Amino acid sequence: MVMDLNDPELEFSDLVYAYQSWVMAMINDEKLESEDKLLTAEITDDALNAMRFLPGEVTSAIETSLARVYDVDPEELASLLFPED
Repeated sequence: MVMDLNDPELEFSDLVYAYQSWVMAMINDEKLESEDKLLTAEITDDALNAMRFLPGEVTSAIETSLARVYDVDPEELASLLFPED
């Protein structure tokens, strides 16, 4: 189910969840060598849409906390999430 940005019921927490899901899927697929791949085009699309509305401080906090939880170097995580930067 793709996130509908025009849905009046959409809340800030939905945006955070979409971005957090993307970061966790990237960590799972790229760093944890998991057999089960989590990243889908839908998760990516939702996260990219959510990023348009989330302050940089929020996305940074999500990335930092998940990097800490999964013991991933924050700079390495940033390069996984945004390889073109």
